[in-house]
Amino acid sequence: MSHEYFRNTDRIEFIVTMACTGRCKHCSEGDHINCKGHIDRDVAVRSVRTICEHFKIRSLMTFGGEPLLYPEVVCAIHLMAKEMGIEERQLITNGFFSKDKEKIRKVVRDLAASGVNEILLSVDAFHQETIPLEPVRFFAECVVESGIPAEFSPAWLVSREDNNPYNVKTREILAGFADLAIPIGKGNVIFPSGNALKYLKEYLDESVEDPYEDDPEDIRSISFAENGDVLNGNVYEKDILEILEEYHP
Repeated sequence: MSHEYFRNTDRIEFIVTMACTGRCKHCSEGDHINCKGHIDRDVAVRSVRTICEHFKIRSLMTFGGEPLLYPEVVCAIHLMAKEMGIEERQLITNGFFSKDKEKIRKVVRDLAASGVNEILLSVDAFHQETIPLEPVRFFAECVVESGIPAEFSPAWLVSREDNNPYNVKTREILAGFADLAIPIGKGNVIFPSGNALKYLKEYLDESVEDPYEDDPEDIRSISFAENGDVLNGNVYEKDILEILEEYHP
């Protein structure tokens, strides 16, 4: 496909579900109350294959909500990504989708088998206000044992270096995982949207724009919402190729 708006497209993203196990006050998406459902597995897998037949895709990411509430969907997407030769296959998770250790262990084994090759684990003061540490730590232990590369991806308030009470707490929590030798990535700095505007307004510069927004005339990532929305269409109503061919900002 030759299309001016997709000249730099090299990435696919899936919001697997908006359902979440956390109720984080920094969440850009809001409270996630009454969020249900997930992206259809077969539609998602078919879309990955189709896109890869027309673009050189470098990376794919699954996230949410909490995507591991639907591990079979996550694994199916990543398995197709692996089959289609996508090199970077990332998952963002808060690590809390079950308290059942056998289930946690099985999900991690399945993630490894499906070809996930980077797990970004959201651990910080905000997530841990409502998410228990014990199952998250067990998940992290299983990930280390599985050999899947992982890093912590904390949310920082104001900046990573700032010493506000939330960042101080985040550093304390991460120190409790030091024995696992999982590196701490750069994470992300909270931007003013959703819950963050409601609960953390005094810390935020409201002129800061969403850093994850694509230029509508230079689409770097083809991003699917959990309800099938993608760009100006819906993949449950039209094939992804048709949506891309019809796209105009």
